[in-house]
Amino acid sequence: MSYFIFILRSAIFDFSRNKGRTFLTSLGILIGVLAVVLLLAFGLGLRKYIEQQFESLGTNLLRIVPGQILQGGGFRSGPSAFGTIRFDEKDVVTLRRIKNAEYIIPVFSKTITVSGGGNNETGELYASSADIFAGLNLKPQYGSVFTKEDVNKRSKIVTIGPKIAEKLFKDSSLAVDKTTKIEGQTFRVTGVLEAKGGGFGGPDFDSFIYMPYKTAYIFNSDKKFLAIIAKAEDSESMDSVKEQIIERLKRRYDEDDFSVIEQAELLSAISSIFSIINMVLVSIAAISLVVGGIGIMNIMYVTVTERIKEIGIRRAIGARKIDILSQFLIESIILSLIGGLLGILGAYAITLFIQRFFPAYIDLNSVLLALGVSSAIGIIFGVFPAKKAADLSPIDAIRYE
Repeated sequence: MSYFIFILRSAIFDFSRNKGRTFLTSLGILIGVLAVVLLLAFGLGLRKYIEQQFESLGTNLLRIVPGQILQGGGFRSGPSAFGTIRFDEKDVVTLRRIKNAEYIIPVFSKTITVSGGGNNETGELYASSADIFAGLNLKPQYGSVFTKEDVNKRSKIVTIGPKIAEKLFKDSSLAVDKTTKIEGQTFRVTGVLEAKGGGFGGPDFDSFIYMPYKTAYIFNSDKKFLAIIAKAEDSESMDSVKEQIIERLKRRYDEDDFSVIEQAELLSAISSIFSIINMVLVSIAAISLVVGGIGIMNIMYVTVTERIKEIGIRRAIGARKIDILSQFLIESIILSLIGGLLGILGAYAITLFIQRFFPAYIDLNSVLLALGVSSAIGIIFGVFPAKKAADLSPIDAIRYE
């Protein structure tokens, strides 16, 4: 133990004599660890953000979409993923007879051009029934939402999200009762919804323009729906509602023509995609760790050359090869750990700042991984210079000038 402390003190003393070189040598590891830890923090934060968005919509939702879009816990590719069918009002009426289904909500969406308050924007039309607001826990912040009566009357009105309201009218509170034009058609704004969030793999409800689906037949001439959302009365009745939906739709379509997806399944599929993307980004960031390791190896070679005479004296008074090897290997590991610790501290400081806008966070596994990798880099790239130092002949080392 005392020998290890001696080597540690010797390494720290040597580093203190060359503070600038020590920092620059550790810089490559610092940047690599910083990038890796930050990307892991972003990945964890993104997963948490998506989970929060799904939970805010309610846990009893089922999405009925054309095709078979999920397979093996992820999204399916190929023609069968999207399907060829489109739902209509007959399907909606049929599904509304299902026991324990609180809401059956048809959905038609389309990217449109919208103008209001002297501004033009590209927006997303989200045409549905009045149940969309209660079904997805969407509440008005200003004004009111459209009603079932508005749907049946095909009233030319819209309820809009706060983001699109601010883009059009600068202040979302000023949007109520204002007129807006969508594809040349004039509509009155009944209300602005409370901020809900979204995006990052899920729908951005704050940017949607909600319209009664029968009014939206202006833009949806074939009167088809892209999806139907079902909400069960409670979590216990989810399985029963799902089975009834499948059974009723099979009377009209083949089973492979549609999917009935639970929130948990959709969340799992989205999370798996982001996990893969994050893993690829972390792998790319890890390249800088290798570059940092090469920098450490080069500096350690220089250090060995500068201290050849010291090595010769130590060997002459009884130091073994393993002692010299251990000394330089430990110095290499310390250099890597200095970079790793500074990288973690930098990532922690940046994450604290980012948390004001996004729920990124660093967990213990990320810290242990970063320290483990930086230590491994020190061992892998430090062993060659250390071996060179250990293999020096004592006589030749003492004579070295």
